[in-house]
This record gives sequence, C-alpha cells and structure tokens, in this order.
Amino acid sequence: MSGWYAGWTQFLLCGLAIMVAGTQLSRYGDILAVKTGMGRTWMGLVIIAAATSLPELATGASSILWVQAPDITVGDLLGSCVFNLLILALVDLLYPRGPALTAADRGHLVAAGFGVVMLGVAVMGVMAHSPIASLTFLHVGLSSLVLVICYLVAMRAVFRYQRRELAAYQKEREEEPAYEDVTLNRALLLFGVNALVVLAAGVWLARTAAHLAELAGWHMSLMGTLFVAASTSLPELVVTLGALRLGAIDLAVGNLFGSNLINLAMLGVMDILYVKGPLLGLAASVHAVTGLMAILMTGIASLELAYRPQKKALRWMSTGAFLLVFIYAAHIFVQALAR
Repeated sequence: MSGWYAGWTQFLLCGLAIMVAGTQLSRYGDILAVKTGMGRTWMGLVIIAAATSLPELATGASSILWVQAPDITVGDLLGSCVFNLLILALVDLLYPRGPALTAADRGHLVAAGFGVVMLGVAVMGVMAHSPIASLTFLHVGLSSLVLVICYLVAMRAVFRYQRRELAAYQKEREEEPAYEDVTLNRALLLFGVNALVVLAAGVWLARTAAHLAELAGWHMSLMGTLFVAASTSLPELVVTLGALRLGAIDLAVGNLFGSNLINLAMLGVMDILYVKGPLLGLAASVHAVTGLMAILMTGIASLELAYRPQKKALRWMSTGAFLLVFIYAAHIFVQALAR
C-alpha cells in the first residue's frame, strides 16, 4: 500500500506543477502571439501544441525503448487525441458567450480536416493485414511514413491559409491587449522555462500513471488508451483552460487540434524508433476503435465550426459538445468491454 500512496502523492504533485506552469505557458504564449504577429490560431496550433505534446513524445519513446510496450505508446497517442477532443466539450461548457467553436476562427477546419485524414491512416495501419501490412521501408510501416508527411503538409497548408487571412488577423491584433509591460525576450524566456516545467512534470506524471495502472492490474492497451493518455493530456487541459481564461479562444482550440496532429505524427516517429517491426501493425486491433472514435469526434467538432450555431441548444453546452461527451463515454465503455 505504501507504493500506492507514494504513487498518488507524486501524481498529485506533478499535476499541481503542470497547473501552475501550464497557466503561465498560456499567458506567455498569448503574449508571443501578439508581439510576433503570428496570431493565436498559429501559436496554439504549432508552438503551444508542440510544448504540451512533449510528455506524449517522452512517454511513447520510453514505452517502446525501455518497457518494450508498443500498446502503451499507440494507446497513449490515440487516446490523447480522443481526450483532447473531450476537452473541447469542457471549453464549450465554460465559455459563457455561446458555443465556443462558433467564436473560434474557421481556419481550424484546415487542421481538423487533416486530423481526420491522419486518423484514417492510423486506423488503416492498425487494421492492415497481409499483404498490406508487409508494405514497409526497412522496419517502418507505410502508414507511419504517410502520417509524418501529412503533418508536414498540414503545417504548410495552415501557414498558407493564415497568410491569406492576414487582414483579418491584423484586425484581431488591434483588439488584443498590447502587453506593454512584458518585452518579447522576457516572454520567450518565460515561455521556454514554463514549457520545460510542463515537460518534466508531464513525463514524470505519465510514468507515475503507468505505475499506478500496473498496481491496479490494468491491461497494457487499456492503460495506455485511458489512464496514461488522460495523464499526458493534462498539460493540454491546463493550457487550454488558461487560454480560455485570457479570452484567447483561438489559442485554446488551436492547441487541441494542433496537439492531435502532433500526436499522430509521433506515431510515425515512434515507428522509426521501434525496430522490431511496424508499430501500428503490431499493436492490438482494439486501438482501431479509439481511432474511429477520434474521427467521429473530430467530424462533430468540424460540423460545429462550419455551421456555427448562435445559441447553446442544451443551455449549458452546445449539441456538438454534448455529443463529444457522449462519444467519449461510449469509448470508455467499449475499451472496458474489450478486456
């Protein structure tokens, strides 16, 4: 029992560190978005998403290099995608002016569309059988290479979209706070320091979560998909809520969609590190269900971004947010039933 209590103590301390550093990361990310002129959508989608996804990278690498548990890696990365989309529902619940995605920039549809494509590629990689599964470059599966290429194309497409919408972003910057009390160099320094804190605490949090799940006797794929995925997504949760508190809705939404794109690209990177064979092909087939759930949830979020309802149909949350919660609950049920 002492190991159980020690594990939970470490888990809570890491969570507290992420809450403090993640809140500051949101603030200085918003300052950088204003002072550099990159815009909140781009800052959330690329820079902050990369910083909050570092725990998934470290956890995935350690799972396949030292623990030799590919199911934890695949479950963590795909499960984090589902959990990040659940956070969108929480954002909607806490956004008082109406449906949160209605207030967000339509440019997020580009990232969401690429997310659906990459999730489809990942699902096919998990479900592929011979002869498709034998299509590899050295030990790396074809689907993993496609995921990395798709991420690079997605970043280029989003950048080009942002450049076309420069006039709109210029108007947005005129309405943003100037942050005259903080210099650009100070913002860069404090952003980097808080990102390192989030990384260190997130990595330790994920390891502690895996240890607690082992003590509870959970299966490897269930452990990665639910418990470890939720733990490594805590930075995204804290940073997103911090951005929402600042009124930076595009920073919050961009962070979540961007984190999903990076998580899917990481599947390709992890496959390169895993030399025993195609990572997705060797993972349990139940991970395909997680990927399909993420596709459904991304599609729902995309519809709400495009349709832009003006009122929350369910008083406290929009119809899309309610469906995101419902599908996540169904995802937990299916994962537990599959054991």
